[in-house]
Amino acid sequence: MDPVAALNEIAYWLERELASPFKTKAFRHAAAVIAALPAAEVAERGATGRWTGVAGVGGSTAEVIREAVAGGIPDRLAALRAQATTTSSPLRAKLRGDLHSHSDWSDGTTSIASMAETAVWLGHEYLVLTDHSPRLRVANGLSPERLREQLKEVAKHEVLLSGIEVDILDDGSLDQVPELLDRLDVVVASVHSKLKMDKADMTARMLAAVTNPHTRVLGHITGRLVEGSRGTRPGASFDADAVFAACAAHDVAVELNSRPERQDPPDALIALALEAGCLFAIDSDAHAPGQLGLIDLGAERAEGNGIPAERIVTTWPRARLLDWAKG
Repeated sequence: MDPVAALNEIAYWLERELASPFKTKAFRHAAAVIAALPAAEVAERGATGRWTGVAGVGGSTAEVIREAVAGGIPDRLAALRAQATTTSSPLRAKLRGDLHSHSDWSDGTTSIASMAETAVWLGHEYLVLTDHSPRLRVANGLSPERLREQLKEVAKHEVLLSGIEVDILDDGSLDQVPELLDRLDVVVASVHSKLKMDKADMTARMLAAVTNPHTRVLGHITGRLVEGSRGTRPGASFDADAVFAACAAHDVAVELNSRPERQDPPDALIALALEAGCLFAIDSDAHAPGQLGLIDLGAERAEGNGIPAERIVTTWPRARLLDWAKG
């Protein structure tokens, strides 16, 4: 087995199970190191089994490389494949892409290229790169200048569509200059701050964002956390009937966020959004390549809540999705 592919797949499965980024980065870094070595050196080291002398290759990664070069599937990879929690959901098979993902340009762990390569490996027709907007400094949000530079990188990858997860500001405006929002394929608008805002004020804030013509997806709508290393927190309080009516009227998709710590929206709000006639987007909110696989969980939740496939924009082919995204 190709050792670079083995190392990257191990990282994928670890990321898919939300393992420590330090652990997953070790495998991705070793893969990059081996990929950059001259072919003659790889052949020589493969014959002698000497890998631990290579900077960036430690004991665990060296063992994976040795087993791959020897012609078998490394034990670590075989174990992860066997333990992997995958889904047989019929709806998952209908998903064509993902509208919410992050790279190391903001708070993701890997490069744009790595996210794009994994999207192709998963069979996606499209992946929207949606790094954060300027106000979210803790997530290294993109200034207008950095976003312009990022668009050049996105254009290099056929599978990628341009986008942003734009912060919904306190008054409901979007945290990026309109000229740039005009250029993007998909804008995901999310509340990240002041989740305890008064219900009426939060409703007005969200309605302003939904009715903004740039908004195509309303991201992790309550902002709640139900498990995980960040602890738990309740979601924002707002008039769900009013917000979902606006989403339906303005053709804005309600995101079904696939991250297990979010599980957002709650089932009760999914039912209200369905009744209101909303569209949905099953998104991974991936911050690492392996987390793109979290849409398995989103598909299961959508199926369990009876969301018809035709109401899920991420089941649509690329051309239809882009027509909808441009309004």
